[in-house]
Amino acid sequence: MIQYISKVDGKLTFQDEWEEGVWINIFPPHDQEELKELSEKFNIPLDFLTDSLDIEERARYEWEDDIRLIVINIPFREEDKDEDVDHSFYRTIPLGLVLTPTNVITISSKENNVIQKFLDDRVRNFNPSRMPHFVLKILEQTVLWYIEYLKRLNLKRNHLEKELYNSSRNRELKELLKIEKSLVYFLNSLKADELLLMKMKRMDFLKIKDDEYLLDYFEDTIIDYSQALDMANVHTNILGGIMDTYSTIISNNFNIFIRRLTYITIILEVPTLVASFYGMNVKLPFAHYDYLFFVLLILSFSIGIALVMIITKKIK
Repeated sequence: MIQYISKVDGKLTFQDEWEEGVWINIFPPHDQEELKELSEKFNIPLDFLTDSLDIEERARYEWEDDIRLIVINIPFREEDKDEDVDHSFYRTIPLGLVLTPTNVITISSKENNVIQKFLDDRVRNFNPSRMPHFVLKILEQTVLWYIEYLKRLNLKRNHLEKELYNSSRNRELKELLKIEKSLVYFLNSLKADELLLMKMKRMDFLKIKDDEYLLDYFEDTIIDYSQALDMANVHTNILGGIMDTYSTIISNNFNIFIRRLTYITIILEVPTLVASFYGMNVKLPFAHYDYLFFVLLILSFSIGIALVMIITKKIK
């Protein structure tokens, strides 16, 4: 579906038809016929519109004649069907920005918070008719959502870390693995986006070299991406350390359990051995002694405990 959006007297307005300077937003479900008509209308290569619908599309820029394409990775909160864990999972999806001489066109495979915030008119001082400024606003909102989701992941990790001190359920481990997976997506996408922005600035892809305000704005946005990338690296390293430490704790607890089980086995083995001898159908010494059972029982357990003490002392 296609939306035509403009700002009139500072208010967001949805229009029925195209005009010069309006923001054209293409959102799911996507109609291939509509995309073809839009491609022909603005003389846009069709793959400029369809590439962003590929969930695995890499961050890049491209141009053909006076049409420019920017594909960036944006954070996306996805529902998980696993009933044993929290129904949330973070990944990244491509967002396509097609810049024509008169309009900005946005397209993505899924509805997302980055574009939705603009549609809800919750972004200050943006105007679709100011093309470079509008593109920078989208880049800024993208990195802000990265930072927001990284904070949520970190809070969730802290909560799970506290729970893991008192339990060893699979539920917490599954959620930690989902956080680790989300961070991997964020790390790779932030690296690609940061590199893309630096290349765009170097070659003046947005054609803003003569506008000092927009240049400073672009540099600040790149710095925000660097900070988000540092945050993702720190959270990933912390999570990796937690997972390694917890694996060590589980291994240590298992060793302690096996050691205790071994001690119990040794203590019970001696009475079992003596009982086996006196259970045989042969003549044995002291077999008719009245208190032989209690004597053997005490002696057997004493020998077993002595063996455990000897083994424990040697282990220490």
